[in-house]
Parts: sequence; structure tokens; C-alpha cells
Amino acid sequence: MKIKDIKVFVCSPGRNFVTVKIITDAGTYGLGDATVNGREMAVVAYLEEHLVPCLIGRDPQEIEDIWQYLYKGVYWRKGPITMAAIAAIDMALWDIKGKVANLPVYQLLGGRSRKGVTFYAHANGENIDDTLNRAQEHINNGFKAIRLQSAIPGLKVTYGVLGDKKDYFELQGSRPLPPEEEWSTAKYFNSIVELFKQARERFGYEVHFTHDVHSRLTPIEAAKLGKLLEPYNLLFLEDAAMAENQDSYKVIRNHTTSPLAIGETYNTIWDCKDLIQNQLIDYIRVAATHAGGITALRRITDFASIYNVKTAPHGAPDLSPVCFAAHMHLNIWAPNFGIQEFVGFGNEGLNRIFKHNFTVENGMGIMSEAPGLGIEFDEEAAAEYPYKRSYLPVSRLEDGTVWNW
Repeated sequence: MKIKDIKVFVCSPGRNFVTVKIITDAGTYGLGDATVNGREMAVVAYLEEHLVPCLIGRDPQEIEDIWQYLYKGVYWRKGPITMAAIAAIDMALWDIKGKVANLPVYQLLGGRSRKGVTFYAHANGENIDDTLNRAQEHINNGFKAIRLQSAIPGLKVTYGVLGDKKDYFELQGSRPLPPEEEWSTAKYFNSIVELFKQARERFGYEVHFTHDVHSRLTPIEAAKLGKLLEPYNLLFLEDAAMAENQDSYKVIRNHTTSPLAIGETYNTIWDCKDLIQNQLIDYIRVAATHAGGITALRRITDFASIYNVKTAPHGAPDLSPVCFAAHMHLNIWAPNFGIQEFVGFGNEGLNRIFKHNFTVENGMGIMSEAPGLGIEFDEEAAAEYPYKRSYLPVSRLEDGTVWNW
């Protein structure tokens, strides 16, 4: 069996997604996700101009050799564009291998470690009451873990709050240029503790809560926040500060016992190696699309398990359902899986393009037993939703200083 053709599709059912389809001369095909939010076409060019010509005629069963060839065999390693392109190829090859073996991918990884995949849902509100009411809806639907985000009083816009959008899948559809949003750490601190104080008063301690800081704090500010939130027993505090300098998390760790999670923008194991082996974090949130696919995430997962770090893969809708499927297979297998971020299965357009049979029962994802990744891609439906340039916002302090995203 040889790789006969590789197609790259870009569609925008509310958000842009880059999908790779590898077709073999035996007629078997596999799917991969190469989406890099706001830089989608850069990945398309990398794939079409630099990877696809090198792979035609190769044996798709040689997943490990192809991964090493694409990563180790080039002078320019790592980076979001390179690793997303490698990830899409890797996912598609695992999808093919599962179909050839007539087994779901998780069986190829070693089988189940659990009966289902625990999700955490998002509750985002215009104020604390709105946020908690949305949390109540998720609790009523059986979710036992929820991320709480509330608009910050005094700021015109708070990232992660939907505003007039009905869901995350249309949140980024109208940003042809990067919007600029103000940030104030002082105003954030004025409201964040009250959010979790009221959440615990209303829901008690049976529900797990998380919170995403979106890297807006310095390490010492993040340490202060973690300490203030200790009484409310968060499952984890996500992206409390930037960690380009991985030693920054020593400052946070030395001042708080609030569990820490980070990793959704990481591209390789080298981005999180020190954080994991020095036990400066509790959850690693790398995504299959952004960090080199299933092959790479399996290595990161095993490495993390040595240091009691759990996985909590990024699951926002800047990843396509193909990546979600890859995460589901990794999650059901990984012995040190922690929790999976979940924002729903998408809108009507997304569900026309990407078809799957994953289900949710009491806040837990139930695996498909379909061979491969268990997902299909409708090319004709995708063509109805052409690419639209769209950006993430730029963050500035109130005095105009560009701030961490």
C-alpha cells in the first residue's frame, strides 16, 4: 500500500479549519487536522509546498519513520506551523492504520484505561450571576466539572465571554483584522475571587471548577491569585502566566497549592519538559494538532506520567472535530488522563462537514467503536463554507501597552 494523493481543505463553518486527507492506492483514506487559529493559510502552504511532495509513494503504515522524517529530517524544527502540518499527516496515518486493522485507534495504542472520557464544560457570563446560571445548566445536564469565566466589570470586552454570539463556533467569524482589547489586572482581581466564592456557596464542593487566566498575569501576580483561590479548591488554574521562561512557574509553585495547568500553545515536548520533570504543573494541556499529532502526544503523555502530571488536552473550537477525535482515542487510553475540555459538538455547518458518532452521557464522552479515528469529512459540504481571514484579538493595557495574549 502506498500514499497516492494528499488533499488539503480549508473551510469556515463559523471558524476556519484546515483538514488533510491522505488517500492510498488501495482506496483507504485518513483524516488529520492542521488548524492554527489565525495562521491557517501558512500551514496550507507548508503542507502543499513542502510536505505533500515528499510523501507521495511512501508506505502509510510507517507512521514512526514518517514522523521522524518530517521532524528530525529537516533543518528548521518545531514551531506551530511545522508541528501542525506534521500533526495532520500523523493523525491521518493513524486513521488509515486503524481502518486497515479494522480497529479504533485507541486499541492500537493499547486499549482502554477507563469506561469514558470525563469532560469539563464552559460557563461564560456577562456577570457572576449569569456565569453561575450557565454553570447550573451544565450541572443539570450531568457535567461534574465546569470552567467559570465572567466578564470583568469596567472593561468593555473580556476574552472568553461570548457577548452577542450564541456559541464559540461563531465567536471568531467576523475578525478580518485583529481587534484590540483592554486588560486591567487590578480590575480582574477585584472580581475573580468573588466569582468562586459565590460558586462554592451555591454549588458546594461536589462540582469541580477550573478557570483560565489566558496568561494575563506576571508570575508573582499568578502566585497571588492561586493563593487567593486556594479556599475554593479549583481543579486547576489554567495559563496563569506565560512560561516561555519555564522557571517562571517556580515562583507560582512556591507560593500556592492551587493546581496549575498549561500547554495549549506548546508545539513539542521541549516546551514543557522542565515544567513536567520539575513538577511545576499538575496538568499538561497540549493539543494533538499543535504538538505533532498522536505520535508526539503519546510520548508527552508517557513522560508526564513519570512525574504525576495528568493530561487535560486543549479542546476549544479552534481545533476541528478531527483533532477532537484524536484526543478521544488518546484520552481513553492514557493511564494518566485527567480531563478533556469540551465546548459542544459544533453548529449545523460543522456537523454537516465533520460526521462522527461520539456521544455525551452525564458529562462523559463515550467512545466510538468505528475503525480508525471514527470521523468522516464531507468535501461537498465543506466547499459551501469558504475560508475567511480571521484573527484572535490583541491585548493592551489601559495605557496602550501591548500585553500578553
